[in-house]
Amino acid sequence: MPVSPSADSSPPGGEPPAEPSERPASACGAARHGPTDVLLRPPPPAVSPPRPVGALRMWPRSFADRLTSPLPGVRALARLAREGAMRPVSSALAEEIPKLPFAPGPMPDVGPDTVAVTWAGHASWVVRIGGLTVLTDPVWSRKILGTPARVTPVGVAWQDLPTVDAVVISHNHYDHLDAPTLRRLPRDTPLFVPAGLGGWCRKRGFTTVTELDWWEGAELPSPAGQAGGGRVRFDFVPAHHWSKRSLTDTCRSLWGGWVLTDRHKQRVYFAGDTGYGHWFGEIGRRYPGIDLALLPIGAYDPRWMLRPVHTDPEEAVRACQDLGARRMAPMHWSTFLLSQEPPLEPLTRVRAAWRKAELPREDLWDLPVGASRVLEPAHP
Repeated sequence: MPVSPSADSSPPGGEPPAEPSERPASACGAARHGPTDVLLRPPPPAVSPPRPVGALRMWPRSFADRLTSPLPGVRALARLAREGAMRPVSSALAEEIPKLPFAPGPMPDVGPDTVAVTWAGHASWVVRIGGLTVLTDPVWSRKILGTPARVTPVGVAWQDLPTVDAVVISHNHYDHLDAPTLRRLPRDTPLFVPAGLGGWCRKRGFTTVTELDWWEGAELPSPAGQAGGGRVRFDFVPAHHWSKRSLTDTCRSLWGGWVLTDRHKQRVYFAGDTGYGHWFGEIGRRYPGIDLALLPIGAYDPRWMLRPVHTDPEEAVRACQDLGARRMAPMHWSTFLLSQEPPLEPLTRVRAAWRKAELPREDLWDLPVGASRVLEPAHP
């Protein structure tokens, strides 16, 4: 019989994440947290020992107890039907889609101590960290089930990708877990997925599938022959969202984001899909010194329905501050039009919110689809 995750989890142990030394203060966090706040906050819990990569585990039948907001009911769906489809008005589509930023370029050549990101579109990133190439929620399909076709091409041609060393999945919604894209990968590619999603991956032939609960982590070494890369830690962290892929599997698997940490404590946080809430502050407390937060800014209108599960641009900036992240890269917009806001509105609003928060302009990495940015090595 399935058992609760706690029955299969090691007790908390190990050392808490070390505060990075000789690094700039957090740009996002500086506006919301001062020295007094730090002194009053209790120390973070110790990180869990790394879980074995690829281990088979048992999970509860449902994760509905992890929801932070009730799922929409019949009344909400009826209201949505009365108010019309979740699609921008046609005039906005005609005017703004041609203006969506798309600027693919060559991917940077990086070493094992350099962190670089390339936005392929939506929530799909190519993250280079610790000598590894990691894909987040890879969706290279032009169209996904129940969704209009993408309005910008994929920012990185599949044949131009470096060897993919790992994939992280935030949850099982079709715009984040795309079976046709995963079929392009060798079946021994390590997949890091939420609790309860391992069976879906193994049924499709993947042999190295690591399922994690919130606040658990696993480690992966740099590829053989990659000098100096060390190991990258993959930590699964909470999100304000849910999961569903069919009529009968609501909340049968977990949902969340990922914190990737290299041997120098350089950190990239990938939020996946999430609403705004208390988890951001807790993630920042447990994983201090986040260098870059990949945060969603689109698919937020109408707010009465989507607020619990999708951050709007202003909430994304607040989340960056709560995390204490040094930089923010917006995502989850400009690719699949999933809601009513005009296509360009997320970019306009996130830039305005960043200015209002008086954060350094250079720390907002509002990339076009296909563009890349590089974090300089913290330790030359």
